[in-house]
This record gives sequence, structure tokens and C-alpha cells, in this order.
Amino acid sequence: MDLATIIGLVGTLGMMAWAMFVSSSGNMGMFADLPSAIIVFGGSITVLIMKFTLSQLGGSFKAAGKAFMFKMESPEELIEKAVQLADSARKGGFLALEEAEIPNAFMQKGINMLVDGHDADVVRGTLEKDIEQTYSRHGLFIGVFKQLGDLGPAMGMIGTLIGLVAMLSNMSDPKAIGPAMAVALLTTMYGAMQANCLCMPIADKMIIRNDEEKTNNELILDAIMGIQDGQNPKVIEGVLRNYLAAKKREVKTEGE
Repeated sequence: MDLATIIGLVGTLGMMAWAMFVSSSGNMGMFADLPSAIIVFGGSITVLIMKFTLSQLGGSFKAAGKAFMFKMESPEELIEKAVQLADSARKGGFLALEEAEIPNAFMQKGINMLVDGHDADVVRGTLEKDIEQTYSRHGLFIGVFKQLGDLGPAMGMIGTLIGLVAMLSNMSDPKAIGPAMAVALLTTMYGAMQANCLCMPIADKMIIRNDEEKTNNELILDAIMGIQDGQNPKVIEGVLRNYLAAKKREVKTEGE
């Protein structure tokens, strides 16, 4: 679970709810308007359907879960596992890795290719293609939420114009002015909330997760190629430590 995302989302919604409650003297109903919600939220989704395929939309919302519930191995954990595998391969050959327990699916894929006896060029090319395609696919999912963030204010503006037209068309009827003005103002508020409190923060967190996953996979690729070359586990560990921040490298070195 990503506590930062949860705390940020709950805190933001909580502060807005508190401000609404105080400013309305407890009458929170004034901030609820069905036409405004349909224009902004419903309109954003239908426009999004025009922009992307249904499978892409489904994948993007599934991937968005990584912003809330996602645990990725740290580079330190991957380095430790890679050194263990390198040591096993050095002592018993690649077949000794066949029964190794490897939680990371990408690392497991690389080890399986070593066990199957693929050439180094084939292993590198396959894993590099996997990294590239995964990063690109996740980038598409991020683009969906960026588009959804852009659509919020845009649909809010459309709703505002609809409300203003309705208000100006019924200036002779005071009772019609209030509902029309509510549509005009609340669509703007809903659109701003959709973009700035939900979609764009989720897209930014997905970018961070995507970059972290790519870095981890590149680390694993270097580890796999080192194991295939028969390098000393200590040498592999030294190379992989370059993926760590300088401070962490120093702490690790001092602890040896």
C-alpha cells in the first residue's frame, strides 16, 4: 500500500469537505448538482471512450491501482537476489538456477532463458524488448489519466457556458436563474476537482512507478548478462550498486 497516495487523497478530500461544510453552515447539499456531475464526469468518460479503445481504458484503470496498492522490490533486494543467483550459477552451472525461487517475474524470465541455453544476444535482445514494450504500454495508460485530467476543466467550461446560456435566457424568471447559475459554477468546480485532486496526481504517481519499474528491470538485465558471462558475484554486485544512490552505496560498502 502506498501510504503517501492514500494520505494525500484522504487529506485533500477531507479538507475540501470541511471547507464546504463550514461555508455552507452544514448544508452540503448545495454542492451537489446532477446535471453538473453528468456534464463533467459523464462527459469526460464518453470523450475518453472516443480517444482510446475499451481495452486500453480497462488496462489504464487497472494500472492506476499501482498508485494505491503496489509493492515493488527495492534495488537492494534485487541486487541481493542477483548475487545469490550468480553464486549458485558459478558453483553449479545454469541448471542449478532451475529450482531457484525468484519472486520477480522479469528476473525469472531472464533466468529461464539462461537455463534454456539461449545465446547472450538473444537474451539481451528479448529482455530489452520486454523493457521497452512494458514502459511504452504503461506510458499509454498514463496518457489516459492525463487526458482525463485535461477533460475535467474542459467539460467544466462547457457546463459553465450551458449554465450561463440558460441563465441569460431566463432573466425574466428569477426562479430559473438560481439552478442555471448552480450548473455554471458547479461544473467548473467539479472539473477542477477531477483534474487537480484525482487524475493528474494519479498520473504523476504512475509515472514514478513506471520509471522505478524500468530502472529495476534494467538492473535485472545487467545482472542476467553478468551471470551469463560467468562474472564473479562480487563483480556483479559492484556493477549493480551503480543503480543505488551514492549514499546507499557508501553505507553498503561500509557494512561489508
